[in-house]
Parts: sequence; C-alpha cells; structure tokens
Amino acid sequence: YTDNDKVEIFVNKVGPYFNPHETYHYYSLPVCRPDAIQHKSLTLGEVLDGDRMAYSMYDEEDFGDDDNGWKIIHADVFRFPKLKSLFCSTIGVGSQLLAIGAGIIIMALLGMFKAHGHGSINTAAILLYALTSCIAGYVSSSYYRKFQGTNWVANIILTSSLFTAPCFIVWSVVNSVHWWYGSTQALPFTTVLLLGFIWVLIGLPLTVVGGIMGKNTSSDFDAPCRTKNIAREIPPQPWYRNTLCHMIFGGFLPFSAVSVELYYVFATVWGREVYTLYGILMVVFVIELSVSACVAVALTYFHLSSEDYRWWWRSVFSAGSTSFFVFFYSIFFYIRRSNMSGIVQSVEFFGYSVLTCFAFFLSLGTVSFFASLKFIRYIYVNLKMD
Repeated sequence: YTDNDKVEIFVNKVGPYFNPHETYHYYSLPVCRPDAIQHKSLTLGEVLDGDRMAYSMYDEEDFGDDDNGWKIIHADVFRFPKLKSLFCSTIGVGSQLLAIGAGIIIMALLGMFKAHGHGSINTAAILLYALTSCIAGYVSSSYYRKFQGTNWVANIILTSSLFTAPCFIVWSVVNSVHWWYGSTQALPFTTVLLLGFIWVLIGLPLTVVGGIMGKNTSSDFDAPCRTKNIAREIPPQPWYRNTLCHMIFGGFLPFSAVSVELYYVFATVWGREVYTLYGILMVVFVIELSVSACVAVALTYFHLSSEDYRWWWRSVFSAGSTSFFVFFYSIFFYIRRSNMSGIVQSVEFFGYSVLTCFAFFLSLGTVSFFASLKFIRYIYVNLKMD
C-alpha cells in the first residue's frame, strides 16, 4: 500500500450488540476509524462452510480439497467383497494353478520331459495338481478367515471342486464322444478310477489339511483404515468405467505379451510341432505375470479415483479377462491354422480350450488381485486421516 490508499478491513461481530463484554462498536477502535460501515449478516452455517472464502483476497487454489477421488473412500475401500467364499476359492485355486504352471516349466527346463512325448507332461500335471491342493486350501481358508467367514465346510468343498468339477464335466463330455464314435482316444475305465482315487486319496485330503492350517494360522484382516458401518453411496459412473471396458483393456495387454508364443504351444499340443524352447517360455511366463500385475494396479487406481470402492471382484476380472482373448485365439487357430474337422476333434479341441481358458482366468485373476491389494495397502497406509 501507498499513502492515502484505502484499506478494506473485515471485522467479525458475534453476540448481542449491547453487551460490552462480548462485542464493541466498529468505530470505537483506537486506530483506522472507517469512513463507511457495511453490515453483512451471516448464519453460523455459512461461516463454517466457508461461503465467504469466495470473496476473500486469497486464491482458491491455496485451499484445494485434497479429500477427493480415492482418498474420500478410505472408510469403504476395505469393505469385504460379496460372495466371500467363492472369492476366496478363486484366489486359492488360482494360486495352486500358478504353482503348477511354474513347476511344469521348471521341470521342462531341467530336461525331465521328452520332446515328442506329451504323456509325461500330462502325468506331471496330474500329480502336481494333487500335491499342490494344500496351497489352494491354505490360501482360500486364510482369506476366508480374514473376511470373517463362518461356513468353513462349504468353503473347503467349493475350493476342492472349483476346478476339479469343470475338469470332470469337460472330460466326461469329450470321453463320451470318443466312446460313441469308437475313438482310441477314449480313456479306459481303469484309468478313470485311478484318477478318481488320486483326487480322493491325495487331492481332497491335502485341501482339507491346507484349509485347517490356513484357518488356524491366519489372523483378522489388517486394514490400514477403519471401515464404517454404513456404506458410502457410489456416484454414477461413465460408460468407460464399467466392468466390460476394464476387462477389454485389462485382458488385451497381457494377451499381447503371450500371443506369439501361443501359436507354438497350440501347434505342439494340437499339431505335429515339437516345442523345446522352455527358456523362452519361462521368460514369457514372467512377462505375462508382470504385465498382468501392472495393468491391474493401473485399472484399480482408475477405478478408485471414481469413488467406487467395489474393487475386489473388479481386480480379478481385470487381468482374468485375458482368458477370453485366449479363447478367441483358439477359435482363430481352429479355423485358420489347423486341419481339424468333425465332431470328435471339434468337441475335444473346444472342450479342453475352455478348460485352459478357465485356468488362465483363475491364475491371472489371482495375480491381479494380489497386485491390487498390495497397491491399495501401500497408498492407504500413508494416508493421513483425522
């Protein structure tokens, strides 16, 4: 200010006007006697809401509201998902399938499989599935305990049958078609009994043992933020934030990482090609998991920024949707890259392709969930709240 400049002064007057202990006249100030006085009555609500801030000399940018987007839903982001038992079974079986995939690739790198024999790989996959059932039971029960679940028997049964039941259904349909047409690919009854005994005597008991260990060793869910009793209302979402758009984007990038290698795998399983580049397969496997995790974190942050806290199942579908792209590729391979035809070959190809895509969904969905959970814990544990 310079000499003779007028200075505008704001004075708050609260209380009865004629009470000298609570207020005073504006013009009785010892200095700066005003030439003119303007009175403005404000309610207490207006004062507390800061409505006068718009007329102040300060920039509004200095008073920006930081509690928006993902920060404002801190009291709801750790609200447990719906269908808790199915969710826990999904990540439990997905963890088991990841262990099986890594185990088969490592065994192939060690030279334990013959180049022209698929039977040894199938046998190893069956034995690994039975022996790793404890992983599915442990992961599923531990998270079911964290989610405060109570129906433990149903959770164990669902975990043990989530992938086994579809396998049995697909195999029954394919084998029935082989028997009907007299194909030599049909498994004999003794082999079927042997597979059943392996699951009943090894797979199911190990699932129960893993479930008991997960229940007894797991603690309650350690959330960085306290969850309110009443759920927050979710604002309307634009079309590009719906589940379908997230699945398309979240599935395309991981699929692009394995699309080239898929041809050689399909040509080896369903054709006459011989696959021996297991080192490259291991690299592609690691890249696939890394891309799935990164895409899941990005989509989860994008989802939370819209003040939508229902991220649990959305994280599973983000990278798990890669399975749909794999199935579309299998259709393309059947039509354009293979010489298969007829009911027997078609039923066998598409039956086992559906089963493979389901395994992709469970595995990559599990990776997507764990990456999203780790990311959400990291951003909310550093969030300062009143």
